[in-house]
Amino acid sequence: MTETLFSITFPLAAPFWALMILAPAWRVTERVIASPLIAAPPALVYLVLAAPDLPKLLSVVSRPELGPLAEYLGTPAGTALGWAHFIAFDLFVGRWMYRQSRELGIHPLVMAPILLVTIMAAPIGLLLFLPVRALRTRKEEPAPTV
Repeated sequence: MTETLFSITFPLAAPFWALMILAPAWRVTERVIASPLIAAPPALVYLVLAAPDLPKLLSVVSRPELGPLAEYLGTPAGTALGWAHFIAFDLFVGRWMYRQSRELGIHPLVMAPILLVTIMAAPIGLLLFLPVRALRTRKEEPAPTV
């Protein structure tokens, strides 16, 4: 069951990524991505994987140490759990970035590569997005009156 859950985790998120990257201005995309529930399917996979292993998981994360954490993540159950965690939160962060970009009028051709990086390495994608967002936010601020 662990391998099956691991295998379906990314396909549960992929349609949402495809909408944000390939059809960002489509009304359907905007309506679908407006819901934070898009991250629920991989989060549910996480829950199903975590539930039977909860005592071990809680002991590892309540007092995180590199050795025990590496040992746990090195198991099939730990790897599948980590993968579901990555996919759920990467999608949630990607959703936020997509919505911010639409709100701020950041061009989809700027966002597409940032979202692609976010799929692969969300913290790097976030680091790429934040300055773009900051520049766009600064442009939106009204000029101070004297």
